[in-house]
Amino acid sequence: MINVIKRGISKVKEDIKVIYDKDPAAKNIFEVVFCYPGLHALIAYRFAHRLYKWHIPLIPRIISYITRIITGIEIHPAARIGRRFFIDHGEGVVIGETSVIGDDVLIYQQVTLGGTGKEHGKRHPTVGNSVIIGAGAKVLGNITIGDNVRVGAGSVVIDDVPANSTVVGVPGRIIERKINSDDETLMHNHIPDPVKCELNRLKYEIQELKDRLNTEK
Repeated sequence: MINVIKRGISKVKEDIKVIYDKDPAAKNIFEVVFCYPGLHALIAYRFAHRLYKWHIPLIPRIISYITRIITGIEIHPAARIGRRFFIDHGEGVVIGETSVIGDDVLIYQQVTLGGTGKEHGKRHPTVGNSVIIGAGAKVLGNITIGDNVRVGAGSVVIDDVPANSTVVGVPGRIIERKINSDDETLMHNHIPDPVKCELNRLKYEIQELKDRLNTEK
């Protein structure tokens, strides 16, 4: 029991430190401890998850429910979440029962890691290490998001995403590969629209064909 408590305290210290590392608005320890609902939800989740692993009925779900009322963040106690997980702002975040999240993951408000129906078994996403998921993104179903992936704000991802990629749009489309694993940025204002890019490409091709026809005349 003492070792469990020590590991829990160690994880909370890591969770506090990662807020300092990833949020420039974090000014001091008191502000982080008292004013970050993502931290509160994560601490409650870790406690509920431990009880869930000990096969204690009902209480983990009650903790999850109360935490949702207080923080606006719903994390099922059965979900598996790695170290240094950070929920920025956090309002409206939902993490489903069979979700698996790696280490050093950052997600923003209104993100959903959800299912797609009433199927049983593994029905929620598996998210790799060092992933960033933008505000309002929906990652749905038993899919895998590879390491170092960036998911643009408002995207709906329903297919696997390979590592080191950026995915945007509805449904999500891969627009970039070979992301540096040390890059912890997601520039929401610089994410291209894949549909617009495709339409522009077609427009240029049509113009090129028109120029050829005019030349041949």
